[in-house]
Amino acid sequence: MYKQKSKTKNRHLSARNYAINSQSNSQVKLSNLIKGLSPSWQACLPLACLIVLGWGYVAVAQTPAAGPTTAELKVAIDTLWVAIAAFLVFFMNAGFCMLETGFCRQKNAVNVLSKNLIVFALATVAFWAIGFGLMFGDGNDFIGLNGFFLGGADNSPATGEAYKGVFDGISWAGVPLAAKFLFQLVFAGTAATIVSGAVAERIKFVDFLIFSLLLVGILYPITGHWIWGAGWLADKGFWDFAGSTVVHSVGGWAALMGAAFLGPRIGKYQDRQVVAMPGHNMSIATLGCLILWLGWFGFNPGSVMAADPGAITHIALTTNMAGAVGGIAATVTAWLYLGKPDLSMIINGILAGLVGITASCAYVSIGSSFIIGLIAGVLVVFSVTFFDKLGIDDPVGATSVHLVCGTWGTLAVGLWSVGPGVYSWYGEALGPAKGLFAGGGFGQFGVQLLGVVSVGGFTVLLSSIFWLVLKATLGIRVSKEEELEGLDIGEHGMEAYSGFLKEGDATGFSEEQSSIGRF
Repeated sequence: MYKQKSKTKNRHLSARNYAINSQSNSQVKLSNLIKGLSPSWQACLPLACLIVLGWGYVAVAQTPAAGPTTAELKVAIDTLWVAIAAFLVFFMNAGFCMLETGFCRQKNAVNVLSKNLIVFALATVAFWAIGFGLMFGDGNDFIGLNGFFLGGADNSPATGEAYKGVFDGISWAGVPLAAKFLFQLVFAGTAATIVSGAVAERIKFVDFLIFSLLLVGILYPITGHWIWGAGWLADKGFWDFAGSTVVHSVGGWAALMGAAFLGPRIGKYQDRQVVAMPGHNMSIATLGCLILWLGWFGFNPGSVMAADPGAITHIALTTNMAGAVGGIAATVTAWLYLGKPDLSMIINGILAGLVGITASCAYVSIGSSFIIGLIAGVLVVFSVTFFDKLGIDDPVGATSVHLVCGTWGTLAVGLWSVGPGVYSWYGEALGPAKGLFAGGGFGQFGVQLLGVVSVGGFTVLLSSIFWLVLKATLGIRVSKEEELEGLDIGEHGMEAYSGFLKEGDATGFSEEQSSIGRF
């Protein structure tokens, strides 16, 4: 037993001695390694040790930063979506530029491009200074009286009862005030651009600029306040989700009155017959249509003003369906009625379907959007020829697309709305009542009709006053010589296609032959 214990003790001692010897050898090797380094490297070793110790301390001592809350993330995502949608709607200005220029004659291309470019710049200033306050500022049921120059109290993105500010009309949107203004601004610019096409090729440039300021600064925001600013039409239950009336019909009524007071272009009517005056570039007109179609995916889904996946995708689908079916319907109608599948009618048919679904895109099924777009596509073909026969010369068909189909789209809410509680995105017990064809009777249709008549009457009255004052003071139409030569030279002193072969002058038309339909 003693020998066994001695052997065990000896083994422990041996193991201990081996460990001590190994550690001593390691220290000797490390010492030799350090000694083998140059003096510069040896001097760096203490600094390296301090850095490592400092990093370790910071890693242990640092408290993890708190991440954003769910509410903050929602505001950020909603704001991003609203901004993207606003950018898409802004890009529609390029679509209007291309569409209207292509539909007009070569000698007026610079003039049309200039109007479409400058109008958004003017709209930005007018809407910032006065328009946004009139439309969404606190006031009464008729007009807003606060928030001019975006001034006044505002604690956006707070909503509902938590909101404390002067823009209660748009306090339901849970995004910053700047995002609200940006999105509404691009809509206001669209309304002014609608007028440009209807009065093209004979209006004085300065008169168009002044009228655009008046439209965006005064007329558009007042009627917009009635509907989107918690005004009297909203109180009565009128619904227009993305602007069939607020934007398109208002722009269409103003365009109609402008075209009427201006009179037709020289040569449009000869021997009491309507003479076609084809556009000079259908390629860029088609490109403009496609750009506008793309922009509508910001126009309608963006009006949710929140990144609600169900709402955005449903509205995008109803929007696209109506536009597609509108184009098909206009093609077939033009083929049967006019004898040829006119490209200009195809373009306007697509736009007619898109305008027609704008008011109801959030409130109707995809099947209903098919019908709405179908009827809009048929309407626009007959509307273009109807206005021509009345002597209203609209070079691009703006009144037919925006006024007629905007009115149709507003009434369609009262026909096919599914009613509250079916779709979740406009809240409990919110949204229009059931439409006539959804089993709801004529109640909602009657309210929609009231809105169409009220907004139309006010817009006709005020825009007529604007046009008449401009006509009496500055004169709204260019001279006969300037119109025949082209507005590019007379108004801007330049040509869009310098060096290219120009179209022949529209000579030989008497003033009498050109005066049909002039007020």
